Amino acid sequence: MSSSSDDALLVVDAAGIVREWSDEARRVLGRTASEVVGRPAGAVMSGILASSDREAVARTRAVLTNGLLLLPLALPDGSGGWGVYRAPLNGVPDPVGLALLEALFTLSPIGMQVVDPELRVMRVNTATKGMSGLHDADIVGHRLTDVARLTAPEATDAMLRDVMASGEPAIDQLLGARPPSDPDREHLYSVSILPLRDSAGRTLGAATSVVDVTEHERALARTRLLNTTRENVGRTLEMDTTCAEFVRVLVPDFADDVELDLLDSVVRGDEPPSAPIARDMPLRRIASASGDRLHESPGAHSGPVRFPAAWLESLDDLQPHLVTYRPPPVARLDIPLSDSGPAGDPYSAIVAPLTLRGGVLGTLSLYRSPGRPRFEAEDLDLTRELAARAALHIDNSRRYTREHTIAVTLHRYLLPENPPDPAAVETAHYHRPTRASGGWFDVIPLSGARVALTMGRVSGAGIHSTTAMGQLRTAIRTLSSLDLECDELLAQLNDTVIRLAAERAALSIGRSPQEEPLTARCAYGIYDPLTLNLTIGLAGHPPPVLALPDGTTEVPDIAQAPPLGSDDDGAVFASTRLRLEAGTVIGLHTDAFQPADTGAQAHLDPLRRILAAPGLSLDAMRDEAARLATPEEPDADAILLLARTRALGSDQFATWDLPADPAAVAEARRQVRSQLEAWHLDALIWDAELVVSELATNAVRHGTPPFTLRLIRSRTLTCEVSDSSPVSPNLRHAQAGDEGGRGLFICAELAQRWGARFTNAGKTIWTELELPGGAPAR
Repeated sequence: MSSSSDDALLVVDAAGIVREWSDEARRVLGRTASEVVGRPAGAVMSGILASSDREAVARTRAVLTNGLLLLPLALPDGSGGWGVYRAPLNGVPDPVGLALLEALFTLSPIGMQVVDPELRVMRVNTATKGMSGLHDADIVGHRLTDVARLTAPEATDAMLRDVMASGEPAIDQLLGARPPSDPDREHLYSVSILPLRDSAGRTLGAATSVVDVTEHERALARTRLLNTTRENVGRTLEMDTTCAEFVRVLVPDFADDVELDLLDSVVRGDEPPSAPIARDMPLRRIASASGDRLHESPGAHSGPVRFPAAWLESLDDLQPHLVTYRPPPVARLDIPLSDSGPAGDPYSAIVAPLTLRGGVLGTLSLYRSPGRPRFEAEDLDLTRELAARAALHIDNSRRYTREHTIAVTLHRYLLPENPPDPAAVETAHYHRPTRASGGWFDVIPLSGARVALTMGRVSGAGIHSTTAMGQLRTAIRTLSSLDLECDELLAQLNDTVIRLAAERAALSIGRSPQEEPLTARCAYGIYDPLTLNLTIGLAGHPPPVLALPDGTTEVPDIAQAPPLGSDDDGAVFASTRLRLEAGTVIGLHTDAFQPADTGAQAHLDPLRRILAAPGLSLDAMRDEAARLATPEEPDADAILLLARTRALGSDQFATWDLPADPAAVAEARRQVRSQLEAWHLDALIWDAELVVSELATNAVRHGTPPFTLRLIRSRTLTCEVSDSSPVSPNLRHAQAGDEGGRGLFICAELAQRWGARFTNAGKTIWTELELPGGAPAR
């Protein structure tokens, strides 16, 4: 039997003398042909194994461990000999297989190892030695997990044993290790484990392939972190929420502890200052996150950051700085130590400024505890990009905060801080602006001791809605001074809203088509304490809640018109007149107090229950109701206006019918003098007589009977003369030679206010005289 010697490692004759020594044998066993040919093969192998050349010894052991095949062959001199081969496949030498195996273990860039059932390394390839920085002797014969310095050796051992026991390979498992060639940096490897079994099914060990994917995985982690930041940060314009979202996405994937500090002026909405930042400029901790939720943030008592030098430097040069800090063995109270690593291990931190367009917003501080891979220089670029994205979102929030602050301040100044408390009603109000919006309320004294109650909300939010609200509230006050009826006032106000909307559209260059058109909801009511009537009109606003003195409540059925400014050409504004008892509480409210169920369970409305509670003051009712306000819309204000009605006593007003002749003037003066003496208002007799004389004279001369004179004593002294003529008098300045025409001019000079109001029965000319001392006579 013979075989070719071309693929043999070595050839020996029948006496065991080495006759041929291949290049592969020279490379693997570390001896040249001149050193071994002619010598006994046993002595050669023993000499190699006893050699001080550790690499040659390890390679020889690996060859012997993997197995050799001894095949007979014919020597060139005709005698018989033996060829020594590496273990072939199926007992037959496979040149291609041997070449492939040789290439994998010498030329492949993928690290490969063969371990026995005891997890000892039997063979490694060239790439493995390059990855680890070790020689064969440092690897072969040792346990793989000991040599590789794995981050989780127990889990890796378990995975190797499971593959050998089950026969199922483990593919692309991600493992961490600190190779001897780079012990200060954790590397990530993609590892695949294949079981090795012979033809009889016996377990021979396992083969592993290892690829260093550190840079690839870190690039993927950076991309994932940036995508997570893009998806989860900046979804709101609230600064606190934006900052909290940002620090949360960085923990624990990128850092163990994150702290975000903003300049106090930036938090208030001011423009960010330019660098360098003054050392005494205050910072505010706006958000922080820690991977250990059970412990306090380690930087809670350490000022802006735990590394003040890096913090100051970053605010000067506007660049992120990498800090590695090794605390002393004994902890001090002023130096935070983490429980995640032993004392003396280094901390790693990055301190980065938050900047945008040259302005400084604050600082971002990132920390990694001992035992975790430290930040590297390449992490500075990622931190710089993260800080830039955070700065953009924070600046958007700052701009919103500034606009919101301006709008809320403007809104506050456009609403009555303490509405007057007229004689007709006792009032209490609650206003909670959820955002800068266009909600309003008002209490407006009217002539004849009456009072107007109004509430509404302009559509949208922001400073534009706030300014529109101020315009509408001014318009309401102006129109109410004309003593218009509720329906007529709403119709006039509707025209005003339409004009304002047209002006806004004309001025809004590049206006978004999705922008909400200007509309407004409004409720306007007038209460008369003499007749105890409430006249009210609604334009898209919820009806009021009425709490009667007997403890019952109701929501009256009131004619409803569409919101002001709606595209409804056929809108009809109507008013409803309600007869109220004195002591009835009128509750005007926005949708925040609207009951969720307006059907059979409407009597369970919390607002109605509160208003019906016996013995509560208006302030107590307001406070209780304020706790229940839950706006369904984020742009909607929560507004509540409570008014408890009063009735003027019979001793507070007097009415007389005047005859339709000039003698009525003298009769009117006499009645006024007598009544004012009874009210102890002697100081007003002369002015009141003169005013009533002029009003009565104009009525008798130019009006239509019947004529009525009425005096009302509330916060002012009101003098009213009524007739059935719809013609309104005009105030004019008489010339020097004119014999008349000075009546209304005299009234205007003597009275605090004067005016005319019209009803279906005619008109009433009224004046108001200030009571002595400026206080109401009650």
